[in-house]
Amino acid sequence: MYLNCKTFFSLLYGTIKTEELVLVAASYSVDTLALTNINTTADAWDFVDYCCKNGIKPVLGAEIRNDGKFCYVLLAKNNEGFLQINRFLSTHLQEKNPFPEKYPGNSNVFAIYPLGKFAPETLEADELIGVQPVEVNKLYGVVTASYLEKFVIRHPVTFQDKKYFNAHRLLRAIDRNILLSRQQKDDVAAVHETFMPPSELLNAFHSYPHIITNTLNTLRACNIEMEFRKDKTKKVYSISAEDDRILLERLALEGMSHRFEKNNYQAIERVKKELRIINNMGFNAYFLITWDILQYARSRGFFYVGRGSGANSIVAYCLEITDVDPLDLDLYFERFLNPHRSVPPDFDIDFSWADRDEIIDYVFKRFGSAHVSLLGAYATFQNRAIIRELGKVFGLPKEEIDALEHPSGNFRQDAISKQILFYSRLIKDFPHHLSIHAGGMLVSDAPVHQYSVTVMPPKGFPTAAIDMFIAEKIGLFKLDILSQRGLGHIKDTVE
Repeated sequence: MYLNCKTFFSLLYGTIKTEELVLVAASYSVDTLALTNINTTADAWDFVDYCCKNGIKPVLGAEIRNDGKFCYVLLAKNNEGFLQINRFLSTHLQEKNPFPEKYPGNSNVFAIYPLGKFAPETLEADELIGVQPVEVNKLYGVVTASYLEKFVIRHPVTFQDKKYFNAHRLLRAIDRNILLSRQQKDDVAAVHETFMPPSELLNAFHSYPHIITNTLNTLRACNIEMEFRKDKTKKVYSISAEDDRILLERLALEGMSHRFEKNNYQAIERVKKELRIINNMGFNAYFLITWDILQYARSRGFFYVGRGSGANSIVAYCLEITDVDPLDLDLYFERFLNPHRSVPPDFDIDFSWADRDEIIDYVFKRFGSAHVSLLGAYATFQNRAIIRELGKVFGLPKEEIDALEHPSGNFRQDAISKQILFYSRLIKDFPHHLSIHAGGMLVSDAPVHQYSVTVMPPKGFPTAAIDMFIAEKIGLFKLDILSQRGLGHIKDTVE
């Protein structure tokens, strides 16, 4: 019955941590739970993971809002529906267009509108009307026998309790850059948007049992699947996996003839051993994609440096991904790639700051924008920033905010400063905004929107709304395309 739940990834709105939401549901023996954050699916896969570990069936979706105004809730019936929701969100977020008042429609997605927005007879098969417990008294005369199946329970879950409702109000004031005293009723959620026990929800709708049944049937119709930690990066570089194996072997042996003297049996054995492990673990395409990118860099005369644990690979050395001879330095390949390593491998490639954007652009064009994105990262609230933001919300002058931020021996707390310090501790580590990982890029086998919403930051490249930890959890291994200012200076000096 919980088909409109939010976490603190509804940025500057929700206050519940993802795992906390799942644990609260588990404590009430809830068997199905939907995550519908505002205009994002950022923590969807963490949510699915936590639900599976706690015996709860996860449902994924999103709450659609235009500048704070609620439009509708979308629920994915399946993984295809989740892709459609991500694609829908991404299109409007990247183009900065408002969402339509009515969802364009997809057979794999349920759209749930607020009570009173549309008459039930005007709705399509997968369009429903959500009724909040506080709206039950408005149903008299609205629910007719002809359209009983169109109504479901929509109880929003946004914060934990009254204390966190106050935190929510502060977050909304920060988001809208207004004084708390200027906040309007429409700026914030209703005070009842906490996790209501199932018994209370059922009691609220006891006169409308068909609405309870419709809600349960809607949630039963939704199923999401995810095989965690299974490789989901681009699996084939050429035509087939076997062609990838043959190509990588040929390139490695050709490179070996340039890097080592003829009949260096130690190098030959090491190359064969690495190729066998790379093939068995399914990383042929990963090496070939990196090789392809660096082929382009060399063709453009770009300086680059391959570093990190990738320098332990003789195959990477032969492909000119790195310039470190692992035999000469006695470096072990297993530090980079082995069947028992829990952290996925990645190549760290440094380019000049002047060349890096062209390399990123090449990756998007070479492997297709539907399958490539930059990797996201989340900036979080930390002590000093929270105090400054809350100080502005309460209307404190700069001198008092500075004193709160750096209290001296003469500092005396008043009622407002006590509130600021209390809520700063409560809000600490909440995600504040989506940023960009320092250099991570995703090249996925399935479309990126199968896993995440993408946004368009000022950098000008689509960026996934998931961070590196979620990417690793679901099996998307990043390429690190990094910037090193020194390489540009070296190139300028040589020229």
